[in-house]
Amino acid sequence: MDAHLSPAAGIPTTLVAVDGRELSAHHWPARDGRPEAVVVVNPATAVKADYYHRFARYLAEQGMAVLTYDYRGIGASRQGSLRSQRHIAKLDWGRYDCDAALCWAKNTYGDIPTHVVAHSIGGLMVGLAPHGRHVVRTLSVGSQYAYWPDYAATGRLKMWLRWHLLMPLLTAIFGYFPAKRLGWHEDLPAAAAYEWAFRPATLARAYRRHGRHGVDPLAHFRFVQGEMLAIGLSDDPFGTPAALERLLQYYRCARRIRIELTPASVGADAIGHFAFFHERFRNTLWQIAVDWLRHGRVPVGAFRLLEPEHNPSVR
Repeated sequence: MDAHLSPAAGIPTTLVAVDGRELSAHHWPARDGRPEAVVVVNPATAVKADYYHRFARYLAEQGMAVLTYDYRGIGASRQGSLRSQRHIAKLDWGRYDCDAALCWAKNTYGDIPTHVVAHSIGGLMVGLAPHGRHVVRTLSVGSQYAYWPDYAATGRLKMWLRWHLLMPLLTAIFGYFPAKRLGWHEDLPAAAAYEWAFRPATLARAYRRHGRHGVDPLAHFRFVQGEMLAIGLSDDPFGTPAALERLLQYYRCARRIRIELTPASVGADAIGHFAFFHERFRNTLWQIAVDWLRHGRVPVGAFRLLEPEHNPSVR
């Protein structure tokens, strides 16, 4: 596992999904030998894996092995022109890409517990992945799937115009969403952009609408039976309480805890949808992540506990 290498840089790694697609990844071995857990980091939509590398290094310093990776069509996993890969959808990011990352964790570290840190759409990927059943703990940050009525009321119109009018319009013109030209993170394959732009209220309707009739997007959610801590930030226009609840309802066999944190609670003026993973929160928000992943410890401020509705045996 090349454990002699410094976790500060991360070790370039290639994942191979079950459909043969290769994905770019980085692996941080635990600083002091055998890790207490292996953590897979699921990115947000159109956000490159290297955005999370400082956070990954921090977890490795705390004694955990970490894997970051780019979804297909994004960052270092992008292969050629997106115009010729317009079929790449967020469903593929879950059932193939996240699954490849979880499979790598299981194959590389065996019986060591597998955890997930999921940002935004990354919280959906655990339930779409067949290997999601092996995840012991999930920490999600602002995780939802961008159903526009759930956006914060104060910015909803502007967000709707950006993501649900301009994005599909430009995608139709260019054959992909040219987000980089606008300074909005990474470009998006057409199918992924349209999934976001035309997202209905439920997952089943979403994938029927986009021609995914042969795939049941809910097939694996019931097998996710670990613990989930869903963190919402009070100034996050995407990850509102309604948005977090909409996603959490699919994980009915997991022990789900949702909390909301305010910037003031960690001495900050703002956090929003992205800043949780900034290194200035190393001694505050990042410590909350470690406490949850290591001990299942919930910070002060937890206000809702969702117990599993049923726990069928996993075959």
